[in-house]
Amino acid sequence: MSSSTDRRNIAVGPRNGGAAVKGVTQRVHSPNRSRNDPLEEDVQAFLIDENQLHTFDDLTKVNPVTPATVLKCLQARYRLKVFYTHAGCTLVALNPFQPIPDLYSVDVMKEYHYATQPQEFKPHIFIVAEEAYRNVQGQLEPVNQSLVVSGESGAGKTWTSRCLMKYYATVAASAQAVSSQDAAGRIERRVLDSNPLMEAFGNACTLRNNNSSRFGKYIQLQLDRAQLLVGASVQTYLLEKTRVACQPANERNFHIFYQMMKGATDEQRTDWMMPQHQGFVWLPNCEKQIEEDGFLETTEAMAHLGIDAERQRQIFRILAGILHLGNVSFCSSTSESQPCDLDQHSEDFLQRAGELLGVPAEELCRCLRVRTLKAGKQNVLKPCSRAECGVRRDCLAKVVYGQLFEWLVTFINSCICAGQSKWRNFIGVLDVYGFECFQINNLEQLCINYANEKLQQHFVAHYLRAQQEEYVSEGLEWSFVKYQDNQSCLDLLEGSPISVFSLLNEESRLNRASDSTALRGRLEKELGGNDNICWDKFSKVPHFNVAHYAGKVSYQLEGMVEKNKDPVPPELIGLLQKSDNLLLHEIFSDKETEIPNSKGLSRVTVISKFKNSLENLMKLLLTTAPHYTRCIKPNSDCRPLTFKNREVILQLEACGIVETIHISAAGFPIRIPLKSFVQRYGPIGKCSASSRLDTDPDAEGADVLQQQVEKLLRVALQHNASRDERRSLVHCGKTKVFLTQPMLDLLEDRRGKVLSRCAFTIQCCWLRHQRRRRLARRQSATLIQAAVRSWLVRKRIRRWNGAASVIQNTWKKWRALLKSLAEAELDDAEDLAADDSPALSAVVRERGSVQLSSCQEPVPVRGWPMGLALASAPSITVSLAATGFQKMISVMTSLNLPSRRGEYKVETNQYKQGLASIRARPRGSVKLHYQRSPLLYADMQPDLKSDVTGFNEILLEKTL
Repeated sequence: MSSSTDRRNIAVGPRNGGAAVKGVTQRVHSPNRSRNDPLEEDVQAFLIDENQLHTFDDLTKVNPVTPATVLKCLQARYRLKVFYTHAGCTLVALNPFQPIPDLYSVDVMKEYHYATQPQEFKPHIFIVAEEAYRNVQGQLEPVNQSLVVSGESGAGKTWTSRCLMKYYATVAASAQAVSSQDAAGRIERRVLDSNPLMEAFGNACTLRNNNSSRFGKYIQLQLDRAQLLVGASVQTYLLEKTRVACQPANERNFHIFYQMMKGATDEQRTDWMMPQHQGFVWLPNCEKQIEEDGFLETTEAMAHLGIDAERQRQIFRILAGILHLGNVSFCSSTSESQPCDLDQHSEDFLQRAGELLGVPAEELCRCLRVRTLKAGKQNVLKPCSRAECGVRRDCLAKVVYGQLFEWLVTFINSCICAGQSKWRNFIGVLDVYGFECFQINNLEQLCINYANEKLQQHFVAHYLRAQQEEYVSEGLEWSFVKYQDNQSCLDLLEGSPISVFSLLNEESRLNRASDSTALRGRLEKELGGNDNICWDKFSKVPHFNVAHYAGKVSYQLEGMVEKNKDPVPPELIGLLQKSDNLLLHEIFSDKETEIPNSKGLSRVTVISKFKNSLENLMKLLLTTAPHYTRCIKPNSDCRPLTFKNREVILQLEACGIVETIHISAAGFPIRIPLKSFVQRYGPIGKCSASSRLDTDPDAEGADVLQQQVEKLLRVALQHNASRDERRSLVHCGKTKVFLTQPMLDLLEDRRGKVLSRCAFTIQCCWLRHQRRRRLARRQSATLIQAAVRSWLVRKRIRRWNGAASVIQNTWKKWRALLKSLAEAELDDAEDLAADDSPALSAVVRERGSVQLSSCQEPVPVRGWPMGLALASAPSITVSLAATGFQKMISVMTSLNLPSRRGEYKVETNQYKQGLASIRARPRGSVKLHYQRSPLLYADMQPDLKSDVTGFNEILLEKTL
């Protein structure tokens, strides 16, 4: 075993910088230290400068590690409202007993989630949550994670579990779910809504805590391949059903009953037959106001989970019926052969209870006062005593509430649980009842403390004992640390063949009335040699004392056997199966109603069921990577920011915090198998800049794997670390590699850089491949487009050429046809072609004279615009070439314009002389082409006062 002084010079981790610890080390070597008690002087030297104690974010940096130094550090941090502190592999959480603004906001969640190294931030429950989430993302075996939240009742376990679930519902939500407006349909919302609903039905106000969990639950948050939250499932353990019918002094019933009393509307009260000022026996301390009395929040959670209004009405009517049933009391009958009588004020409550539970009141009264026994093949009715009637009434209330709670958990799982194919890994959150020690402790406290013993044993086996044993088996140089092992206490409670549980089960299976005094004698006889059990010889009450890891608890034997039997009269089950309440009928439709005979034994006891479920939980925890959070209760009065040293030091010793700090400070909390180490960190050696190391991830031999691990470690440390420094960071064992957190951070950083370079190389190659592929496709597309375009152009040109040929041929044919038609219309075409008219002399042409052909009779002069050839019926052709004034006269003549003074008489033979046609022939720069004579369209007598329009204007434009 190594003493605390052997670890005074341990190197500090990355969280605190080492400055404060270095100063403490100098104080340890003070020359005034007493040689007789060096540890005490170390403690005094450490505690001199208390102003710096709050800077220790990790208790492994405390030097020396003693309960006094740890307590002082926690007290200094608590005084400054710092409620979280690392203790090696464990997070210590102190309950402030008051709301702390912005400590659990969404911004804080995102800050820890997106941080590169969350461990460098201040200690927080979100660091534990993020570490578990990143382990799932890294797929490092074991991939599934468990967050174990433990501590005494009132230490803050329920609040811590609620914060963990809210964290995962925030950081593991998909982007589509976050942007979705249908909040009621999101799985994250349904998972969070399951919390207030289960707390309303399963939590109660006790002496130690206003919101004490009266059941245990393990919530599996299911993640898909992308590490997104897709579902969840809830497993519950040992609901404290006895609280429904029996509440300890100054404590309350379950929250849901008080929520109904304080938050129901007048309409609901009428439906439940609960007047405003009606009192109920099973609702003590109803005047106390606590934060959990939120009826509206519970109904909203029901609606979000899919419980419609009608089903809610059925649930609340059942709960109201249980309350009315609690007001039913009995009076002893005058004769033992007659059933007990109802109290004078109980008939009305019995009638209401029967109506709310959907059963006839008369039959309900008969089942409570008369029991059915099976003798052979006949059933015998036996009246019950007053005490038995009360037990049967309480049993009815407990079984109805217990089955309603189980139905509610099943319904929640059906709403939030994802299919097996949709999720891949899970993160479990374990929230169980804390260690309890009251003035009167019975079977419930025994089971609760047994569960805490199992969790403590899991912590000891997984971390303390397992690590030390594994260090030795793997060849590490290790000095053992003494710790408190509770295996002997577990052997006392559950050992084989004789234990407390086996004796209680044996007594419960006997068909006889239990004798607590005889049971005490048997326990003393069979288990008297165990150091963890003892008896108070001066006490007259049958009991036994158990020395638990968290303290000694005295358990009363009176009524323990009956509670372990948990008998349910079959006639009550048969009555509930015929209920008109559809939900109650559905719950009890599968229950067996067979009446056991006088020799029959109880099938399953409460202890057996709880033990089996707890063993299954332990098996599940062993397959996951655990993360521990120890909740500490600063004071038993639940007063804000009040720190009581005595109470805190007892919890630190009971939880093994000091031993945990010892082992965490000197040991290697992270262990990875050799093959997994080579497979995960092999890329570091392959992509090393200094030396390339080829590793074989499929190698099987231990020697080969050890050589590869050594090479990887040399590459990771870059040959700069000394041997002592390396031994303080990492150790290569026979089958595993043992790492400290700084070494793991270094390896993960190197691996991340290597993967980033590889990813960059892959991206470059892929982009180059994509560019080449796009270029080849572009060239191919260009070639295809050019070929198609050339083919289309050639095709279009061929069509154009063909069309042009057709047009040309058609035009030529048309011109020929027109020419032939024009020639056929011309009179004296041969004369025109011959052009035999005598040529004009130069003088006449110059002066604009007109030379006519010799004729026997005078003919009128016919003047036409220049460029027109006239063919007349008398075959008289006059050609006129005029310039200047004569040209004007010629135009006026052709248009039949009268002269101003009447000096000239110009006539036209357009109609008189039988003008056939006019054909335009090219003369100079004038080219006119007409099929008919343009004179047909000319105005023969235009008005001199008006402008010349129509064809006259055209002629003038062409001649002038």
